[in-house]
Formats: sequence, structure tokens, C-alpha cells
Amino acid sequence: MSRFSQPAVALFCLLAGATLISFSAVMVRLVSVGPMSSAFYRMLIGGLVLALLARLRGQALWAGWPSLGLASLAGLFFAMDLALWHRAILLVGPGLSTILANFQVFLVAGAGVLVLGERPSWRLGLAIPLAMAGLWLLVGGQWEALGAGYRLGVGLGLLTACAYSSYILCLRWSVRRSGGLEPMANVALISLVSAVLLLSEVWRSGESLAVASAWDWGWLAVYGLACHAGGWVLISLGLMQVAASRAALVLLLQPTLAFVWDVLFFGRPTTALEAGGAVLAVAAIYLGAAGRPGAK
Repeated sequence: MSRFSQPAVALFCLLAGATLISFSAVMVRLVSVGPMSSAFYRMLIGGLVLALLARLRGQALWAGWPSLGLASLAGLFFAMDLALWHRAILLVGPGLSTILANFQVFLVAGAGVLVLGERPSWRLGLAIPLAMAGLWLLVGGQWEALGAGYRLGVGLGLLTACAYSSYILCLRWSVRRSGGLEPMANVALISLVSAVLLLSEVWRSGESLAVASAWDWGWLAVYGLACHAGGWVLISLGLMQVAASRAALVLLLQPTLAFVWDVLFFGRPTTALEAGGAVLAVAAIYLGAAGRPGAK
């Protein structure tokens, strides 16, 4: 008998994956390329390495048109997520942008209520006003004093939550689909689809794909291999065994750590009110995830 149960291993995979991707915003700040270019390299490097590893493990990269369709849809939402989030990171910093992106919990819960006919809990009802209060403490009290770029970054962070929630739903659907690809191959395909879409955005925005130094290549490699490939494969494995509500809860480790890294690595100036707002927002997201409706 295995020493550790499958649910315990799946939970560990989610925790490890969330920790790895918490460093994603740090990599975006450290690398000296444009936001769309760093997103493209993340998906290209991670996707190619995952595809190679999947083939070495004997996993197929093709499981029919339905799997490709799901991967393409997830790749579209992931590309949108990164395009919005990377711009938000550069405008408001890794911590706040990641907290805003993780408001996806409320959108996923809303989809469960409106589309799947699930019942909302009292925790969800309490979490929404708490999240709004936390957001106000973070930015609302000084909204007029904030520059136009900072306000734009807040808006982009909230739009990121919309794209992120759509990606999470598509990813969970694709990894739990019978007859679909293995998790590693699935994330590889999603990543490569996203890379193609992000490349078109790089060209449209006029950004350069030039990488100036070996340090930048190193950060991009860490971003693509550890934060993306390693993180999302672990999360995909966890999603196969952990309920969606609990998975969303575990993934809250990402915004919490991202805010900590922002303060520790980049010296983010944080007042007592802003720190309280961050704690309140993360606590609200926690309640929202814990209060994800149960299926009828």
C-alpha cells in the first residue's frame, strides 16, 4: 500500500504548483523585454520542453479534434490572461496585480451558480463585500491621487481575473475529459497554442523579441521551465483528484506569496491600510473559494 494517499499527493501537487507560479510576476519584473515578449517566451520555452518530455514519456500529443479544440480554447484564454496580467504587473507591481487576477474565484463561483445550477453558500455572500472592502483599502482610498497608468493597471488586473477564470474552467474540463491527453501533453499543447497567439500580439504591438543579455535569457528560462511548465503540470495533476472548490482555495497561495515577494524583492511601499486591504482581499478570496457552491 502506498504510504501517501492519492488525494494527499494531489494536494501536494497543487501546493507545489501554486508556489512555483507565485514567482511568475517576479520574473516578469526582472527580465528586460516587453510584457508581450516575456509572455511569448514563457509559453514557447515551457511548451516546447513539455512537448519533448511528453514524447520521451511516450505520451501522445494528439487525441483528436475535440481535445485540440479544448486546448485551443484554453490557450486563447491563457494568452488573454498573460497579455493583460503582464501589463498590469508593470503598472501596479507583482503583488497587487496577482491579487486582482485571483478575483477569478468569484467568477468561477458565479459560473457555477448561473451555468451549472449550483447553490451559493453564505460564505460566498460574505466574501464578495469583503473583497470589495479589501480592494478599496488597497487602491480606493487614494484613487484620485493615483496616476492614470496605475488606475489602468488596476483595471487590467480585474480583466485578468475574467480571462484567468475562463482558463481555469477550460483547463479543469480538459484534464478531466475521458480519452483526452495526459496532463503534461495537454499543458504543452495549450502552451504552444498560447505562444502562437501571443506572437501575433507581439507583432501587432510592435514589441521587439530581442533579448539583451544572458541574465535575461536565464530569467526567461526560469519563467518558462519552473514557473510555467513545472507549476502548471503540477496543478493539472492536482486538478484530476481535488475538487474544484478546494483547488481554487489552494491556489490562493499564489497571490499571497506574490504580494510577499513584491515587498521582499522590490521593496514595495505598503501602508498599514494597504497591508490590511491585501489581507482582507486574500481572506475574502479564501472565503469565496471555501464557499464555492456544491452541486445539486
